[in-house]
Amino acid sequence: MVFEKKVEKCGGLWGNFTNFASEETLTNVHMRFLGNIEAKTDAKGRVFLPATFRKVLQTGGEETLMMRKDVHQRCLVLYPESVWNKRMDALLEKVNEWDDVGQQVLRQYVSEAMELTLDGNGRFLIPKRYMEMADIDQTVRFIGMNDVIEIWAAEKAEQPFMPQEEFAARLKAIMTASPTTT
Repeated sequence: MVFEKKVEKCGGLWGNFTNFASEETLTNVHMRFLGNIEAKTDAKGRVFLPATFRKVLQTGGEETLMMRKDVHQRCLVLYPESVWNKRMDALLEKVNEWDDVGQQVLRQYVSEAMELTLDGNGRFLIPKRYMEMADIDQTVRFIGMNDVIEIWAAEKAEQPFMPQEEFAARLKAIMTASPTTT
């Protein structure tokens, strides 16, 4: 983060003012969601977003989230609006408006998404159709996945993980592999 230090006169007094967040700095904030937290939905399908994740959103200046079913897994994904917009821009760069199949992919990707905001208590509603898409009954598990948050049915939350020995071996292989050139 870049800090600007200014000395200015204010009401006859001199003081140091630090500008902690220029507009450019705010757009370059990298959100990192970490953790694995269980929660329960209420009878209406509302759930509290864990405080650790709310804090990351607040620090990043995010108020709006986008939710959609994951493309590969049977879970839901919460995208901070800025992350969603970057991914949409990347998709739109690849899709030609005259390509029927590309337009179908875009249509399906966008139509399965919804915008949401947290209420004053930090809750949001998971609509019934989204709960069905992810096989969520009442208990959910929030998993931080870098710049997005996954929402799993608690009883299926072990599916995206591998046994510890396999994880260690695969992580070692990834970290010791030569960088690829593109």
